Amino acid sequence: MPHLLVAGKLHPAGLHLLEELGRRGYTHDYVEEIAESAYAPLVHNADALIMRVQPLTAATIAKAPRLKVVSSHGVGVDLVDIPALNARGIALTIPGMANATSVAEHAMLQLLAGAKQALKADRIVREGPGAWGWRNRMESREISGKRLLILGFGRIGRTLARMAAAFEMEVRAYDPSTLKRGWPEGLVQPVTDLKEALAWADFVSIHVPRKDRPLIGSAEFAQMKPGVILATTSRGGVVCEVALAEALASGHVAAAAIDVFAEEPPRPDSPLLVSDRTILSPHSAGLTQEAGARMAVTSVQNAVDYLEGRLDPAFLVNGEALGL
Repeated sequence: MPHLLVAGKLHPAGLHLLEELGRRGYTHDYVEEIAESAYAPLVHNADALIMRVQPLTAATIAKAPRLKVVSSHGVGVDLVDIPALNARGIALTIPGMANATSVAEHAMLQLLAGAKQALKADRIVREGPGAWGWRNRMESREISGKRLLILGFGRIGRTLARMAAAFEMEVRAYDPSTLKRGWPEGLVQPVTDLKEALAWADFVSIHVPRKDRPLIGSAEFAQMKPGVILATTSRGGVVCEVALAEALASGHVAAAAIDVFAEEPPRPDSPLLVSDRTILSPHSAGLTQEAGARMAVTSVQNAVDYLEGRLDPAFLVNGEALGL
């Protein structure tokens, strides 16, 4: 029977599934450490690799002659050398909707916290009676009736759109790739001009993969309304952090809620850590108890389903490249 290599700590629900698969004859190695160097020595035996957010380079792929499928625990695969997988005919899968609700809820929290100045309000109370008068400045805002631009309209972006609609926000989305494949009906209006869309929005929430250069830099911040509120749960490097720090310092960006950083953890001297306009979290938007269980189970099941010839094509990242 096939051998599975699990690289990165799994929720107990995933470990339970591995035990069940063992009774069916599957074997596995389990390495909790996420560094590539920790799992690479075991990859030569693997028919399937189930992994968290660590790199998978061409050098490691070359050491895996039996490898048929790589099953990602999350939806971000920017650290995986996909061309190297394609060259070998190795499939790459993601867990679909497993963490979409958790990440979208986190993005909604970011938008609300930025508008309501939740961290500043908390600090004011803790500072004592002398600071209490801040409330009379009425600096917080409502989100109802405001304009939300979602950058990236995949599973997470669409889930966020439904949540924002319940708050009576006016929602538009920018995603050229989704527009090319076919825009989903009955959700939100697509926009094709990023410059115009940024100028339109009161709030911007980012849900796109990382590319070779930042999607949002100094030019894009200049196109945004003064006082815009930004939220990002995508990947570090999608937003230029230097440009964001400058926009925050000038007040052009009123608040930025950031779950992802170019370097993780960020350096202690990062200006994003000292700004009183930032709301920070440690790349944890998708790491809820519920999503952890779903991602663990789905990532293991995806690997098995592919090996057994019954994987849902919707979970394949590189199916087109492999002719599947």
